[in-house]
Amino acid sequence: MHPNQSVNAFNDPFVIGLRLLAHVVADDDLGSRFLALTGLSADDLRARADDPGVLAALIEFVAARESDLVAAADALALRPQTIVAAGDALAGGRA
Repeated sequence: MHPNQSVNAFNDPFVIGLRLLAHVVADDDLGSRFLALTGLSADDLRARADDPGVLAALIEFVAARESDLVAAADALALRPQTIVAAGDALAGGRA
């Protein structure tokens, strides 16, 4: 990378996944639905928060319900498509 080139970490798929994770766990309904769906405990989720597969699954979960995706995008100041693209990148191992 060129020294004058800046990196916008907020657009990094991994960072988007982590930001979305924080959003989901802060919302009692979303957090409990995600844990129930995956079978993960809160401790499991904390231990695997840096796992791209878990973050991809989280993004897929949020994207499955348009209202959740739009609310998350608004909360994170991102476009819904950006969140979905981050999930695709994480699922493909390109993060």
